[in-house]
Amino acid sequence: MKHFTDPVAETEVVTTIFYTPLGLMRLAASPLGLCGVWFEGQNHQPDASSWPTAKDHPLLQRAITQLTQYFAGQREQFDLALDLTAGTPFQQTVWRALHSLAFGQTCSYGALSAHIGRPTAVRALSGAVARNPLSIVVPCHRVLGASGALTGYAGGLERKAALLKLEGAL
Repeated sequence: MKHFTDPVAETEVVTTIFYTPLGLMRLAASPLGLCGVWFEGQNHQPDASSWPTAKDHPLLQRAITQLTQYFAGQREQFDLALDLTAGTPFQQTVWRALHSLAFGQTCSYGALSAHIGRPTAVRALSGAVARNPLSIVVPCHRVLGASGALTGYAGGLERKAALLKLEGAL
């Protein structure tokens, strides 16, 4: 089971770069867990310029191994400590709900909003989904528009389609 933890100072965050079949990714870890997985050019990324590089950090290396397995079709779930404290309480609720979506399973923004007990908060929920700091690991790419359309992926719709195809959802 994944772990969600308490806030940590941003100054304790370390980072590394990882090359994937869908482009360059930045990974970030705090003492509490993995706190960032962003594609190069992805919307809503924090300024990582003050974070030291830690290529050999054990959690970042585990994340790279598991992401490599995911992209190779050898992993459907991630087993990593996660730190979601960068979000508001509402965002954290949404990110935890995203985390419960199984490999290859999709849902609509409306269904996810109803799932968290906030059926009228679809617009706020979609904003929280867009700001998910843990792409792929917390699978925001599995959320579709009401008609099943590929909408709203901060990493780009081409990547969203590729991830869903990898998972057999397209």
